[in-house]
Amino acid sequence: MNREWVKVVIAAIFEVFWVIGLKHADDVWMWIGTALAIAVSFYLMIMAGKTLPVGTVYAVFVGLGTAGTVLADSMFFGEEFSLIKIGLILLLLAGVLGLKLVTKEEGEVAS
Repeated sequence: MNREWVKVVIAAIFEVFWVIGLKHADDVWMWIGTALAIAVSFYLMIMAGKTLPVGTVYAVFVGLGTAGTVLADSMFFGEEFSLIKIGLILLLLAGVLGLKLVTKEEGEVAS
């Protein structure tokens, strides 16, 4: 995994924080943290999109963020978790991994 993909993964982690913040922030400090998480998340995604294909970066960012948010909601906030959700998250992650694997990066030779 190169440096640009690491940026996408970190951006997705911050996405989980700001999405949780949008639902649970109830004081100024939590809203400031949520705003900072939004800024970091989008900055890293935009920087990665300058090198990697934007459509793939966005799909991976949203897919990882969605999976992380569903998992965090279940683990930390008592949201119901079912086998269907686990299966759908795995399917989503398989799609994200597939997109990453078929995406050519700059400097790669097409086969």
